[in-house]
Amino acid sequence: MSISRTTWRTTWRTGAALAVLAALTTSAGAFAAPAGASAGATAKPAPDHEGSPSSAVDRVAAFYGAYVDARTGTPDGALSDALRAHFLTREFRGRLAAWEREHGADGVFRAQNTPHAWRVSYDNSGAGHTWTRVRLAWGDEAKPTYTYVSVQSDLNTKLISDIKEADGTTGE
Repeated sequence: MSISRTTWRTTWRTGAALAVLAALTTSAGAFAAPAGASAGATAKPAPDHEGSPSSAVDRVAAFYGAYVDARTGTPDGALSDALRAHFLTREFRGRLAAWEREHGADGVFRAQNTPHAWRVSYDNSGAGHTWTRVRLAWGDEAKPTYTYVSVQSDLNTKLISDIKEADGTTGE
């Protein structure tokens, strides 16, 4: 029995997605890059990045880094779905899908497009949750505009359980 090129490609992409997920759970912060950093920049080396799968903030950073990569260029729907399944609670995935149908946009970004950069920072904790603030950079890399989302994670599971638009008044 011969397998089609499409089936082989889908199988390969699924395997690659699983490999990425495995890497993300062991080095969550490794994918966090400062806004404005480019692959060709030679002025100074990029700062070191660390992370821990036991940190909800690092897991949010890992998710956004991988998700932006999966959605950039030709979007990889299988990888995007695998990332959502790995990092988001089942209940939230259902609410996110409903939000996306209603708004015609990607609920992770709260936008129709994909940002070119992102930054994650701790915001608050309480009642079994932690909140991270994600800054998404859009438009011209030299002079970007920013939007913000607030990401809620469950402290027990470290899974993302909500994403909402956030106020952008931080003096940046």
